[in-house]
Amino acid sequence: MVARTETFGGSLDDLRAFCTVVDLGTVTAAAASLRETKGSVSRRLTRLEASLGATLMARHPRAVSPTAEGLAFYAKAQECLGLLDEAAETARDARTVPAGHLRVTTAVDFGIEVMPEIITSFRVAYPHITVEMLNTDTRLDLAANRIDLALRLGDAEETGYRAALIMDIRIALYASPAYLARRPAPGRLSELADHDMILSRERPGVAGILLADGLGHTEQVALDPVVRVSDFAAALRMTLAGAGIGHMPEAVAARSMETGALVRVLAPWATDGGAMRALSLAGRELPARVRVFRDHVRTEMARRFAANPG
Repeated sequence: MVARTETFGGSLDDLRAFCTVVDLGTVTAAAASLRETKGSVSRRLTRLEASLGATLMARHPRAVSPTAEGLAFYAKAQECLGLLDEAAETARDARTVPAGHLRVTTAVDFGIEVMPEIITSFRVAYPHITVEMLNTDTRLDLAANRIDLALRLGDAEETGYRAALIMDIRIALYASPAYLARRPAPGRLSELADHDMILSRERPGVAGILLADGLGHTEQVALDPVVRVSDFAAALRMTLAGAGIGHMPEAVAARSMETGALVRVLAPWATDGGAMRALSLAGRELPARVRVFRDHVRTEMARRFAANPG
């Protein structure tokens, strides 16, 4: 039979008052240090002894002194209070000092094609923060998976989380120079039907995509793609290989556009892809490491797309 272990059921304030009395030697000095009355401190000592079922202080007419049990308890109590104060300081620092470990999740395509450069620049700016990326198209529960921040694409809002807008997403049309060398670029939307199209997350059969030119004009285009893929990362790879014209977010195609590996087709026509938001657990205040990462992602995305409007 396992013996039952008694747990401490007293007040931390009572415990701190006891240690202060031992440190300073008198109830009067402890009361002045704690900014309480002598009667209040005396009641704390009595209450603590009652909760423990032990006499911790020997009372004398003009002083108090710890008993042998009190000295043994004091040694452990001081150590515990020191650890508690250290833990409290760590928690306070987490709100103001950017440091620690950061767990982030986002979709596979965004995590592979967009996040590497952003995380690299973030680590340069905040070398005391380590980053763990969970790239998955499954919408992981933040609390259950100990995730600090989720970068979600699309219009769907998730309840129970704090959501901050990062940027609006546009899905445009791209082709490789090799493909365009074989097939001249379309000059009108209607000419897309004569091209090899690469679409992601579409149902079998003819797919309709709604395109807008940013000037208030929209047009629904029916397409029968030659290649269908499960995600935008695969669409990018197929497009880079010259398999056809790919329909993918500007964020996913940006790096390939910068290097000249892709060319924008039929600009400025694009599809509204909703928004990318940063989701975090609801609470009073985000830890500093989460807050600075969210702001860094927003800043870097704005900078990249200001320089590459498409």
